[in-house]
Amino acid sequence: MVAGSAPYGRGLLGAAALLVAGIVAIPAATPTGTGQGARAAVSAADSTATARNVILLIGDGMGDSEITLARNYTVGAGGRLHMDRFPMTGTYTTYSVDTDGEPNYVTDSAASATAWATGHKTLNDRISKTPDTDRAVPTILELAQHGGLATGSVTTAELTDATPAAIAAHVTDRSCQGPADMALCPADARAEGGPGSIAEQTVAHQIDVLLGGGKRRFDQTITEGPERGATVLHRARQRGYQVVTNARGLDAARPGQPVLGLFAPEAVPVEWTGRPAAAGGTAPQRCVTANPERSGRTPSLEAQTRKAIGLLEVGARQKGQGKGFFLQVEGASIDKQNHDADPCGQIGETAAFDRAVKTAREYATQHPDTLVITTADHGHSSQIVPMAARPAGLSATLVTDEGALMKVSYATHAGEEGQEHSGVQVRIAAEGPQAHRVLGATDQTELFTTLRTALDLH
Repeated sequence: MVAGSAPYGRGLLGAAALLVAGIVAIPAATPTGTGQGARAAVSAADSTATARNVILLIGDGMGDSEITLARNYTVGAGGRLHMDRFPMTGTYTTYSVDTDGEPNYVTDSAASATAWATGHKTLNDRISKTPDTDRAVPTILELAQHGGLATGSVTTAELTDATPAAIAAHVTDRSCQGPADMALCPADARAEGGPGSIAEQTVAHQIDVLLGGGKRRFDQTITEGPERGATVLHRARQRGYQVVTNARGLDAARPGQPVLGLFAPEAVPVEWTGRPAAAGGTAPQRCVTANPERSGRTPSLEAQTRKAIGLLEVGARQKGQGKGFFLQVEGASIDKQNHDADPCGQIGETAAFDRAVKTAREYATQHPDTLVITTADHGHSSQIVPMAARPAGLSATLVTDEGALMKVSYATHAGEEGQEHSGVQVRIAAEGPQAHRVLGATDQTELFTTLRTALDLH
């Protein structure tokens, strides 16, 4: 077993064990990173502060190269993005594990999101379940709900994709997104007494705000159990969800009952387009910043984030007891466009994510009891290389807003799967109560402890 990894199957997490039937509570990994030394310099007052709200922003596949590409193109090499302006910045490691607890140095999004969602490492493709015994582990969202907080999830992916799924569901394989997608999750099927697909579990959790893509999963028919014959979307409406499908509907959504926004059949269309990288490179190009596949009916990630915060703030007050909210926001297609070696799509999604970061930070300025954290789940394939370079893989040349040429290389092609992830450490930055916990070099599992400590969840 990896040094510092969780002793799976030992101990209890206390009251959290009662959250969901069949979920085993397991102690979180002990922090082992060098961040402990960096954090020691923080004042005692900072180290004991708690947060009323947490906004966690995840740039999927947003490693340092992806951040630098977006910075260079949009604000210049000497400029700064909103995500660059956090007062506390560190790095964390992202490896996953195999069934014996040995490291898999390159994680996927499922294992990665499971790490911060539960405090435990797991197998690639697994969602918030142990790597060895395939047992469900309580998530930070479940703990937040148990503690009386309002909760929300926003993504540009399908709401059943790996990152949003990890806080809202427990399945053996990330592919088990809807009732018709359960082939790799036999033990999770309703017919076997399991909780069902990711879509079914997400709706059953009564999360206050759910915004993203993936309507096709919610349109699937439930085939087992007392809800058999109904679609997941029908069950959502029965559970009181306001279902919205465009920007106007989102604007009209009101607090007082949960909101389910489904803005695309699959992932939400990207904001920018351009010519993808090619063998031998491309001619210099400017990115097209208005994707014709998007319309005025598609809300931006920034607009979704702003609306989610507003709904959750009111929802938290309505719940009473002085509680706040937990919100996760994912810019998912930074990763997806990286897989496609599409630098314009990737940069546009990073810029869109950065505007969501701005929205969260503006809220925190007015509400200093809010912890805002931005990070990534893993690194990816894009690299900035010299103009004279002749990469073995694919490359593209962009003309930045500064008027300079920038060459982007993609060289991790994995057959039909396209470009692949990298196993590098990635940035984590924060402001607000307990923000000092991100300093230094830590691990993804420690983010779970930071979130739980900041919100004083037990």
